[in-house]
Amino acid sequence: MSAATGVAASQPAGRANVRVIFSGLMLVLLLAALDQTIVATALPTIVSELGGLSHIAWITSAFLLAQTVVTPIYGKLGDLYGRKRILQSAIVLFLVGSALCGQSQSLTELIAFRAVQGLGAGGLIVLVQASIGDVVPPRERGRYQGLFGAVFGIASVGGPLLGGLIVQHVSWRWIFYVNLPVGLVALAVISATLPARAAVGRPSIDYVGATLLAGSLSAIVLVTSLGGTTWAWGSPEVILIGALGLGLLGAFMVAERHAREPIVPPQLVRNPVFAVGASLSLIVGFALFGSVTFLPLYFQTVDAATPTGSGLRLIPLIVGLLIMSILSGQLITRRGRYRIFPIIGTALMTVGLGLLTRLNVGTSTATTSLYLFVLGLGLGSTMQVLVLAVQNSVDFSILGAATSGVTLARGIGGSLGTALFGTVFSTQLRSQLRSALTGPLARQVAAGGRLTGAQVLRLPPASRAAYQHAYVHSLEPVFVMAAGVAAFGFVLSLFLQERPLRDAAAVSTGLDDSLAAPRSPDSLAEIERALTRVTTRDQRTLFRERIGERAGVDMSPGAIWALVRIDEHGPVQARALAEQDGIEPARIAMVVGELRERGLIIGEDGGGQLTAAGQEQASRVVTARRQLLTEALADGTADRDPEVTALLTRLARELCGEPPAATAG
Repeated sequence: MSAATGVAASQPAGRANVRVIFSGLMLVLLLAALDQTIVATALPTIVSELGGLSHIAWITSAFLLAQTVVTPIYGKLGDLYGRKRILQSAIVLFLVGSALCGQSQSLTELIAFRAVQGLGAGGLIVLVQASIGDVVPPRERGRYQGLFGAVFGIASVGGPLLGGLIVQHVSWRWIFYVNLPVGLVALAVISATLPARAAVGRPSIDYVGATLLAGSLSAIVLVTSLGGTTWAWGSPEVILIGALGLGLLGAFMVAERHAREPIVPPQLVRNPVFAVGASLSLIVGFALFGSVTFLPLYFQTVDAATPTGSGLRLIPLIVGLLIMSILSGQLITRRGRYRIFPIIGTALMTVGLGLLTRLNVGTSTATTSLYLFVLGLGLGSTMQVLVLAVQNSVDFSILGAATSGVTLARGIGGSLGTALFGTVFSTQLRSQLRSALTGPLARQVAAGGRLTGAQVLRLPPASRAAYQHAYVHSLEPVFVMAAGVAAFGFVLSLFLQERPLRDAAAVSTGLDDSLAAPRSPDSLAEIERALTRVTTRDQRTLFRERIGERAGVDMSPGAIWALVRIDEHGPVQARALAEQDGIEPARIAMVVGELRERGLIIGEDGGGQLTAAGQEQASRVVTARRQLLTEALADGTADRDPEVTALLTRLARELCGEPPAATAG
């Protein structure tokens, strides 16, 4: 058996301290989100100075590749070693990479240093979102996640605009240097305020799983980033790397079944909230990044906007995202309900993307702004709520892995969407323009090139009109497909489960274990409590999940065991037993509230009692536990520690009426 590897939870931080911690985390998130997009407008300037036009795509791809590969690994490392030290390391690595990027003297150096920067950035977003889970309970977390969503949206859309301003007025190198003062301030705040959590026992790292996952994700990112541009979609490179990625993914899934500390824990894969939340996150990334990528091109080509002006035209989307991110977070905190927001959000996304299919050469700025505003409302209602829902549904010991899973799904969705929609758009555009242009421009377009806004303005009126109409007609199928994907997300959101938001940070730690063993004074209970002490938290969590599955009871492990204790002793004695084990009143109130909400207990604690449904579910849980313990006793081939085998032997003797052997005194 593995040593316990969970990270000890702490108490929720004070409200004032949370604000300070949150300010530092927001700065870190701002850095990560900006650097995903800020380089885009500087690429022509960088290439004009450093050369290497044929490798320009790698400036972005190297960063994206490194970031994607390490995202799930950072999530797991945070669970094992504590998020503070891992986040500090990620920030330092990101800042070192930023400084080196600013000093680059060749395109090769810049690409290499962008990879270093990406290795640090991979930990920033996931660890920031998981760290807020260390200090803020899920019931209060909505308002903070809403602000995270607003920062991420503003930075993602505003990055190209800021990059253009920096390049125009200073130097492209300051795109990277600007990270240094902001990052150092964030590092200082986090170092001084974010609670540290020490690992319990000796953590075991899944090196094989991490290597296989990194290889698989690398192949996926390479194919989606370079396919259709550097490599043709049917080229041997795309086919070979795509097949390699699928093979490594299959090997990763096999390896995870045998890992002591898997990168993707089994209980996470079986969690229905995570399954739906991660799928929705992938769909959001697919529809958002795969379609919005083309909007600045539309503004520049059809409306003759400047690069800076095309960025400003996206402000309505930012406003809509900002409004709903903050509003949804506040409402979730006030009402304790989150399920309705992804449903509304995916519906609004579908409507917004559907409206964008109506874009034409003569579409007014006001009309386009309205369409983008609707899309922004949908995105703001969905993105961060999914993170909150998943975090609330998992044990604290796998909080980082769950957060990284949702974040990774959104990134992969964005890569796939950009690749697929880019292929559709380019194919349509070439088809539309075969007879619209002549001469060098026709050859440029036929080879896959696109005209700049200035080039379009210099075309003869007839050719200009033909090009602009071809452009909007080529965009239409992109938005139609994106709307279809969003509509599928709406259907999927209906399957998202609503689970009561916990009222304490890291609430499952301690509560489940303290209620897991019977509190009767007989020797059987004593042996079972001894088994609890010599097994790991992950093993006990898995056992409790199996009990819930066997009994057909869908509630948190702590609520399951509280139900059994109340059935055995009544609410008053059950509470007293929990308090004797040092469980905080807030944690006890959380499970009692969950039982009340499910209609399993009625009345006040002093005179409360289980309802008929509560008694029936308690009986099912006890039966399931007895069945599983019986199966465990009968399994003589199981690989167990000698201590566990000895305890099971004593328990078997008790069940047979044979007194346990005397121990040496």
